[in-house]
Formats: sequence, C-alpha cells, structure tokens
Amino acid sequence: MSVIAEQLDGLVRLLVSQPDAVAVAEQEGADETRFELRVADEDVGKVIGRRGQTIRALRLLLDLRGEVEDRDFELELIEDGAPVARATD
Repeated sequence: MSVIAEQLDGLVRLLVSQPDAVAVAEQEGADETRFELRVADEDVGKVIGRRGQTIRALRLLLDLRGEVEDRDFELELIEDGAPVARATD
C-alpha cells in the first residue's frame, strides 16, 4: 500500500464508527491512481457526509496531492460491491 493509501486509510478511520472495517484498495494506471474505499454499511453516510461534503473534501485532498505529484487520483466509495453514485461536484 502506498503512503497516500495509508494516509487516506488513517483519515477515514478517524471518521467512522467501525475503523476495522475500513479498506482501501489501490489501482495504478499510467497517469492515474484509483482508490476504492470500503467501509461498514453503517458508516457509508458518515463518509459521504451532509450533501456529500465529506467525500468531496477527501477527493479535494487527493486532487491537491495529485498536483504536487503531477498525477491524477480518483476516489470511489464502494458499497455492496459497486461504486456509490456520484453527484456532480
């Protein structure tokens, strides 16, 4: 697991009720790294946040890190094996 994935994992664990259920999977491409985040069912709402503010903030942090590393980072919240629908940012 990369340093960024470990940091994302640690940050999300601080937000949820069941930190042991947090899992971050990482898929590297040529110019992009995709992170798939899984949490306990009861914690999905906490990670999304009111009107999506929490998940948007996590994605913003990854975007800022991507600017420093000249790389694109994507974050998908996975629920029941499928990505949670994204509202337009």
